[in-house]
Amino acid sequence: MAQKLWQKDKEVNKDIERFTVGRDREMDLYLAKYDVLGSMAHITMLESIQLIGKEELPVLLDALKSIYRKAEEGTFVIEDGVEDVHSQVELMLTRELGDLGKKIHSGRSRNDQVLLDLKLFTRTQLREIAELTESLFDTLIAQSDRYKNVLMPGYTHLQIAMPSSFGLWFGAYAESLADDLQLLLAAYRICNRNPLGSAAGYGSSFPLNRTMTTDLLGFDSMNYNVVYAQMGRGKMERSVAFAMASIAGSLSKLAFDACMFNSQNFGFIKLPDEYTTGSSIMPHKKNPDVFELTRAKCNKLQALPQQIMMIMNNLPSGYFRDMQIIKEVFLPAFDELKDCLVMVNEMMSLMKVNEQILDDDKYLLIFSVEEVNRLAREGMPFRDAYKKVGMDIENGKFTHDKSISHTHEGSIGNLCNKQIKDLFSTTLQEFHFDKVTNAEKALLA
Repeated sequence: MAQKLWQKDKEVNKDIERFTVGRDREMDLYLAKYDVLGSMAHITMLESIQLIGKEELPVLLDALKSIYRKAEEGTFVIEDGVEDVHSQVELMLTRELGDLGKKIHSGRSRNDQVLLDLKLFTRTQLREIAELTESLFDTLIAQSDRYKNVLMPGYTHLQIAMPSSFGLWFGAYAESLADDLQLLLAAYRICNRNPLGSAAGYGSSFPLNRTMTTDLLGFDSMNYNVVYAQMGRGKMERSVAFAMASIAGSLSKLAFDACMFNSQNFGFIKLPDEYTTGSSIMPHKKNPDVFELTRAKCNKLQALPQQIMMIMNNLPSGYFRDMQIIKEVFLPAFDELKDCLVMVNEMMSLMKVNEQILDDDKYLLIFSVEEVNRLAREGMPFRDAYKKVGMDIENGKFTHDKSISHTHEGSIGNLCNKQIKDLFSTTLQEFHFDKVTNAEKALLA
């Protein structure tokens, strides 16, 4: 059995091991290739300060690249008796290279190692979420432009209120994602700072070159204060979770609208048949299960910041094992959100809208404000116009043509989709993903 990195000459009680290791082996598989990347940057820096020999570095780097490929291919495993991904990587190196493999841990702790792994993993996931959000954004803008002249009722209190349009409906969710991307950018910037070299939270007596590892890994900057680097554990995850929850909130609201508008009582939209499911007893059913599950999954994701907050709440500075549990709720959440983004994008791109909704006179009253405004433009005081239209409605005399001529910014006749696209695009460019891509490519070259 492999010995723990911290183990001396005492065997650990089996129940203690089971309880303390928990799901770490499973969770650490998410982090495997990032642990290797971090080790490659770290040993490159160690060679520059003469803690690893010039002839030793390429040998170690080649061995680490081999482990990286295993992680990418999905063949990397954490063996029974091995505590975590850091122990497994070091074990694989020492099996292949002997004592040389034991040198990679100089100047770091598992504390800054897992911090680094989490940040490298998270920034990759945030990039994928940003790209999937962009795809959904583009779909929503395209549908907004396609159906910009198709009117639909707008609602307040779930009662018909005023004229809206599918251009506005699709475009509203696009702009919601543009705001969500701002939060994602803030979370990315908090994430993309280098904790490596903070060790157990108090630095190292080795003359570590933290600027070098920051550059090698493509970080924007380092977490400068070594105590704060450790205090950032949990804070980074919470910040990212808030950004993910914001996107999830937009998707959940969109899913509710889609379920409601797809029902026979509304009949505003038609979902693609291949994305609906049937009933075991009612042959006519075409259920919007994808949107219902999206709503549930996204509501669950909106609880993620609170889960993380409660795990880390009231912890003083320094490392505590409590933080291990954050991984169990945090790491799998990315796949869930990405899955929802993919499914919603496919559904929205294939969705068809009812272009004759307002032919039904039950929606006539949504034009009441249009009539009040018409009378006001012709000189009648607004309050008198409001009263006249109200009395016409009460007496069953209200009529109005079903045309709309709104022109102000963001209205039915002036959607401002170009400005919304510019807002989204400007934010997306500020991530500077290419810097990370180029750094990781250079490290693996």
